[in-house]
Amino acid sequence: MSRHGGQEVEIKLRLPANLNPIRRKLREESFHVVKRRTFEENALFDNPQQSLRNQGKLIRIRHVGSQSVLTYKGPPAPNTRHKSRPEIEIELPDPDRFEEILRQIGYDPSFRYEKYRTEFSTHPNEGTVMLDETPIGNFLEVEGSPHWIDRTAKRLGYSRADYVTSSYGFLYMVYCREHKIQPSHMLFHRSGKQRKRR
Repeated sequence: MSRHGGQEVEIKLRLPANLNPIRRKLREESFHVVKRRTFEENALFDNPQQSLRNQGKLIRIRHVGSQSVLTYKGPPAPNTRHKSRPEIEIELPDPDRFEEILRQIGYDPSFRYEKYRTEFSTHPNEGTVMLDETPIGNFLEVEGSPHWIDRTAKRLGYSRADYVTSSYGFLYMVYCREHKIQPSHMLFHRSGKQRKRR
């Protein structure tokens, strides 16, 4: 059964290395933690022709602790200040076997990325603010209705000029180009923050 299906509407906001000010601002604006800081491993799957990527679609498997979630996202709506796209998610009781099914039909991991995420909210029926710590920097993801996103961003001290609608895959490619790094996967150094999934 689908855990979530519908239209995902979100933006990203770049954050400095020091996260204390944004955590303090979130508390001042009555946001509270609804999901504690957790480590995420994500893998996007595609075929050698990059058919999904070329259509603006993705299939992702996300591992968070002992839980795994399969996500499908459709093409983003064009020319909008928020990133809006269809999304369907289901929990995977046996992700390894499902990954093997994907490989058997020609879909292999095309991009892996890791992050730490903390989720905040003010009310369960409103949107969510997600604090992401990634190998290429820190970001806020603000997800909800367009009006709620705009209002929340303004409350946190951001304007529409600050909105980022690019994916982490795209942001990683830009980061590699700016730092003259050969692109691979967006992973923490093995001696650093992350832990491997068992």
